[in-house]
Amino acid sequence: MPAISFQSVSKVFPASGKPGSTPLQALDQVNFNIEAGEFFGLLGPNGAGKTTLISILAGLARASSGHVKVHGFDVQADYVQARRHLGIVPQELVFDPFFNVRDALRFQSGYFGLYHNDDWIDQLLHGLGLADKAKANMRQLSGGMKRRVLVAQALVHKPPVIVLDEPTAGVDVELRQTLWHFVADLNKKGHTVLLTTHYLEEAEALCHRIAMLKRGRVIALERTSTLLNNATANVLHFKTDSALPPPLAALARVTGRIVELPAHDPAEIERHLSILREAGVRVEDIEIRKADLEDVFIELMSGRGAAPAPTGADA
Repeated sequence: MPAISFQSVSKVFPASGKPGSTPLQALDQVNFNIEAGEFFGLLGPNGAGKTTLISILAGLARASSGHVKVHGFDVQADYVQARRHLGIVPQELVFDPFFNVRDALRFQSGYFGLYHNDDWIDQLLHGLGLADKAKANMRQLSGGMKRRVLVAQALVHKPPVIVLDEPTAGVDVELRQTLWHFVADLNKKGHTVLLTTHYLEEAEALCHRIAMLKRGRVIALERTSTLLNNATANVLHFKTDSALPPPLAALARVTGRIVELPAHDPAEIERHLSILREAGVRVEDIEIRKADLEDVFIELMSGRGAAPAPTGADA
């Protein structure tokens, strides 16, 4: 039985009522399974439908058509059982300013009918680096510490499925390392993890499989290693202060002075360099590297990639 099953899920938001407004298709026949014990990545640009899909999974929004199940429980028809199997870390920092950290976790436990679970709360506090903040009021915590508390709240009922919605957005390196060490350990113990993130290096390092959404549709669903193997073989990386000639500007990824160009073989690398020389573009710090998940993501989102959308839920 899959840990999470998205079965032909569509979501249409009605027109706003303003003149000229039209219904918005946020999700269009999203169809895939996440197996128990997987570390699964859900990627896509802003507006791709990730948050809508997570909201439907959490029972906070209702699909226009299709079904979502968690360990076999429909998130609408069997909401209580489905929710017991889920631990969700939201993107927003939501907290009660009247509790200290330990009391907030005890209060969260009560939602699931759990009492006298201080041993597990102690493990969460220690594992997430919150032990010395147990008696601190939530208002006194930094943004990073509040994020850790949200993770602890999501895990306080020991859910078999953990959903992390941009958990490291805007947090420091220490928290990211602490969080990933803790979550990776839970995954090794059998917990299923669904991660949405804009930090693609995290997804590449952690996720067994990845689904990519674009305009509400799944455009890629593969093992991470397969996506990387199917990617452009190499990337030509260099720095320049000059404008690129049009043939290369259309292909390049530019960040400040850094330019990266896809190159499928040595001959294409030489063609790129030849065009740069003929245009009088002065380059520095040239290097050639293997394509990473960010390169794959940009290729697919721009339409240059070749990964077809899957047709079956088990793809």
